[in-house]
Amino acid sequence: MTTTTTSRSANHSRTLQLVHIALFAALMAIGANIASYLVVGGVPITLQTFFAILAGLLLGSRKGAIAMIVYAFIGLAGVPVFAKFSGGMDTLLSPTFGFIVSYVFTAYLAGLIAEKWSTKKGFIIAALVGMAVNYLFGTNWMYAAYKLWFAAPEGFTYKMAWAWMAVPLPKDLILAVLAGLFGYRLKPIIQKYL
Repeated sequence: MTTTTTSRSANHSRTLQLVHIALFAALMAIGANIASYLVVGGVPITLQTFFAILAGLLLGSRKGAIAMIVYAFIGLAGVPVFAKFSGGMDTLLSPTFGFIVSYVFTAYLAGLIAEKWSTKKGFIIAALVGMAVNYLFGTNWMYAAYKLWFAAPEGFTYKMAWAWMAVPLPKDLILAVLAGLFGYRLKPIIQKYL
């Protein structure tokens, strides 16, 4: 009887973990397209960084990263879950695909820092580090893509790539801090079900 109860409890826990991972993959799709009409210098203004950070903070480093991998594979399979309702293997060559890859690292690092430093300050720092990783990886990928395989705009430079990122930066800084605060408040509630 105890073995059956333990097995049922373990299955229930795994099911909840899969639901949480799927939920954050869905939130990423919503965040990608909630403002898909806002594009600055080829960079769509989205809420994906917010949800990637929150995935790491709430699900932990491993499951948060898995949720972002699931999201990426859903989009690469052709489901239009990326920004501007895009999807498919051709997005691998998009200048902004580096941001999609960065969400895996964003969630992982934000989760890792929050796991080690579970104070309010720790969660905010984790969120800001996650955002920085997103910007560093995504912007460098975008620059390389424009220089190596995508048609760069006239006079495109590394400085211009970072200038484009200055537009969403205030929004992402505010949302990163909010993600840290929400994550800190929600973690004890979510922890009961992980």
